[in-house]
Amino acid sequence: MFTLLQAAPAAQGGGLSMWVMLILIFGVMWLFMIRPQRKQQKELQAFRDGLKKGDKVVTVGGIYGTVAEVKEGTVLIEVDNNVKIRVSKQALVKDYTEQV
Repeated sequence: MFTLLQAAPAAQGGGLSMWVMLILIFGVMWLFMIRPQRKQQKELQAFRDGLKKGDKVVTVGGIYGTVAEVKEGTVLIEVDNNVKIRVSKQALVKDYTEQV
């Protein structure tokens, strides 16, 4: 007649292997995504803190210029002969065009 089939017992180690995989995924994400981004942010902040007159910079809007004056939170940039604009330090990145 009919026989009842019993289901195989669930694997006991399944929960532990899931946690190990999650930890590995977060470890790889930190290693390849978060860590390099933090390093880049520290380098950018060090550049902004070390700005001095004559440094070549680019704004995040794409304006190229030379630092004419540095204040606490702002920088005066000369973009052309006698054309100067004041921008926030947070809007500046290093000009790499002459180094290539």
